Amino acid sequence: MDETVVCRILGGKAGRTLRARARGQDPRAVATQKTPESTSESFGFDRDMYDPVLVRATLLDLTVTLADRIRTRGQITQGLTLAVRLAGGATAQRTKRLPQPSAHTEDLRTGTLRLLDAMAFQRARIRRLTLTAEDLRPTDEGPGTQLSLDQTREMRLRLEPVIDKLNARYGPGRRARRRVPEGELRIPTPLLT
Repeated sequence: MDETVVCRILGGKAGRTLRARARGQDPRAVATQKTPESTSESFGFDRDMYDPVLVRATLLDLTVTLADRIRTRGQITQGLTLAVRLAGGATAQRTKRLPQPSAHTEDLRTGTLRLLDAMAFQRARIRRLTLTAEDLRPTDEGPGTQLSLDQTREMRLRLEPVIDKLNARYGPGRRARRRVPEGELRIPTPLLT
């Protein structure tokens, strides 16, 4: 079919693009490695877990691990899914879209805790927790960073890359032990308020 006919039917740009693709001409770069669209982290308890404090702490550990993995891959998530397997074998699952795509631990932690609170477990016997970050996409496709007037949040976001490096070096959940000589410990003023 002639290019002018295709352009007249589909419009200028769409017609030229369709004709070029039909001839095998595609200037787009070929993606050799596809990034995953979701990732999850699970933890199974050795016995039925009644303690909401331990369940919450375990869920926060899963959130930190998941956020670190997402940032390491250079991705952001748009949604979280929490699946809880109960002692009887039943599974409860909730999904939440984040207000803004993010890979920050604080944003994922807030979403995760809201999911747990929405499930409203009262003395449930929990056997397994699975947290899934869904609708992952590259960081550069996400929204820009908006400055916040919340100094505490800004400090936490600036510390995130440092914590990621420490976790990569010493393993997640571990702390490097170093004795600080007396008089050498300086705490920045914004952290004191």
